[in-house]
Amino acid sequence: MKIKTILISQPEPENLRSPFFDLADKYNVKISFRKFIQVEEIPAIEFLKERINILDHSSVIITSRTSIENFFRICEETRVDVPPSMKFFCPSESYALYLQKYTTYRKRKIFFPKRRNQSMKDVIMKHKKDNFFIPCSNISSNEIPSFLSKNNLKYSTATLYKTVSSDLSDLDINEFDVVAFFSPAGIISLQENFNGFKQNDIKIAAFGNNTKSALEDIGLSVDIEAPTPQAPSMKMALEQFIKSNK
Repeated sequence: MKIKTILISQPEPENLRSPFFDLADKYNVKISFRKFIQVEEIPAIEFLKERINILDHSSVIITSRTSIENFFRICEETRVDVPPSMKFFCPSESYALYLQKYTTYRKRKIFFPKRRNQSMKDVIMKHKKDNFFIPCSNISSNEIPSFLSKNNLKYSTATLYKTVSSDLSDLDINEFDVVAFFSPAGIISLQENFNGFKQNDIKIAAFGNNTKSALEDIGLSVDIEAPTPQAPSMKMALEQFIKSNK
C-alpha cells in the first residue's frame, strides 16, 4: 500500500522547518494537520482551593509542553517566584529546551535522559530526597504518580488545565491512508467525533505506550509506533513506514 495522505492529529506547526514538511516534500506525500484536542486553563482561584504550595516542592516533573505552559502561568497568576534552586525533570531534551520560553535555561537545574537506554524515571531516582510537583490535566496518565508512590518518593499533583475534544464534524477521516495519534486524549476525541469508527485500510500511528494502549483498548490496530530505538520520533517512524510501502 503506497502512502499518499497522512493526518497528524496536532495543530499545524508554525515553524516551516518542521520535519513533517520535509517528509512531505521528500516522499511527495500530502500531510494534513488537525487538532483533535483543545486545552482549557484551570483558573488560579480553582488551583488555590487545592491548598498546594508550589514552593514546598524542590522539583517539577514535566510531562508535556502544555504542562510547562500552565505551570508558569499559574506561578505568574498566583505570584509565585520560582527560585533558581527549583529542579525540572523532562522526558527528553526537546521539552527541556522548551523551558527556555519561560526561564533562563543556563541558570536552571534541568534534567532529562541523555542515553537511549535511560528514561526520565531513571533520572528521577537519582534525586530520591526531593519533593516533586506534577502539573497535569484532568485526564493525565497515572504512570508517573504510581512510579513515585511505588518508590516512596514525596510528591503532589495538581490539575492546572483540562483537555477536551475538538469539533471535527467537518473532517472526513476516511480520506487518509495514515492517521497519527499522540495521546490517549486524542483517542477519546476520535470516539466522540467518529462514533463507530472502522479502521478498514487506514494505518494508525501511535506515539507512546499510553496512546498505543488506548487505541488497542477500543479494538484498533497500531501499525506504526514511536518512540523506538530505531525511530525516536514520529517523523522517523512515518518515514520508515513510507519507505517500506513504496
